[in-house]
Amino acid sequence: MLGTTIIDRQLIRGYFKGYLVCLVSLLSLYVVVDLFTNLDDFSHHSGGFRETVRLIVIYYGLKMAQIFDRLAEPIVLAAAMFTVALMQRNNEQLPLLSAGVSTRRIVFPVICVAILMTGVTVANQELLIPTIGDRLMNQKDDPEGEREIQARGGYEPNGIHLVGMKGNRRNLLIKEFHCTIPQNLAGQLVHLSAAEAVYVPPRQEPRSGGWEMRGVKTSPPDYEVGDLDFLEKIDDGKYFLKTRRIDFEALTRHHKWYLLASTTQLYRELQRSDVAPDQVKAVLFHMRITRPILGVLLVVLGLSTILKDQNRNVILSAGLCIVLCAVFFLTSYLCRMLGEYNYLPPAFAAWCPVLFFGPMAVFKLATVHT
Repeated sequence: MLGTTIIDRQLIRGYFKGYLVCLVSLLSLYVVVDLFTNLDDFSHHSGGFRETVRLIVIYYGLKMAQIFDRLAEPIVLAAAMFTVALMQRNNEQLPLLSAGVSTRRIVFPVICVAILMTGVTVANQELLIPTIGDRLMNQKDDPEGEREIQARGGYEPNGIHLVGMKGNRRNLLIKEFHCTIPQNLAGQLVHLSAAEAVYVPPRQEPRSGGWEMRGVKTSPPDYEVGDLDFLEKIDDGKYFLKTRRIDFEALTRHHKWYLLASTTQLYRELQRSDVAPDQVKAVLFHMRITRPILGVLLVVLGLSTILKDQNRNVILSAGLCIVLCAVFFLTSYLCRMLGEYNYLPPAFAAWCPVLFFGPMAVFKLATVHT
């Protein structure tokens, strides 16, 4: 059983030490380089040194989750590589082989812990990043999202088109809000132009789950609401529009919001019947599924490279793993691009690296000297 022997526990401890060192080193390097490159974006605030430090801590404190997501697989590989390489350097593998313990059994706990840390990567991707995704889109000079943001447009399932110019996160307010109701719903094409609109989240109240529009001008000017169940005239120049899909987030989110969405959110987006199929989102969805598999395959390939020659220098082994990592991610990126530009089906573009590196990883692990 895993962890029952002294060598298992030693390798597991060694892996976590290596993982922690690689994690702190790479995250620190990224933050330091990025900070000094963009220091002016933080230092122009009038609050002085203390305010600048506070904004830096807020921005990079949130950004850590996204940086970790980008570096997760190389860190998992590096920790496994250094654990096994140091074991070989200290001549701890040879006595175990002499005692009849196979090489694959020796590195089994390392592979298991690598799979566990791959699961941590998935948890970060699916749970943490979607929760703070809107704040990760904030600019360096506005880490708390206090400035007005660009608003966009969108369609309700019934065909109503909503669009705005600027948004305020704190008040859920959109300036220069426009609503176009199609002829099949209102009997004629109706356009409502509001100076501002506030989104009211769904509550146990009649006027909730929609937009309260103020300073409204209608086209045609003499339009009467009548018995429409989604639009109510509150007062002169004031209307309430009930919506199902277009809330404040839908109007103000970044055009690449899906990169920070969970796989479940991506699936729901792809299932929408009111929008055209998006090849980029489809490829990303399938690559989310294959990502844990590719992470494990990368570790197996890296360990097989190190274990193939026990007398090889540690630095040389590390260099070979870096080359392997570069080829691995270059292949994955190439397949992703082919899928996004519609040269390959989305599912095949995501599974192509698995089909290529999977048999290679199994073969290399099977041919390891034991």
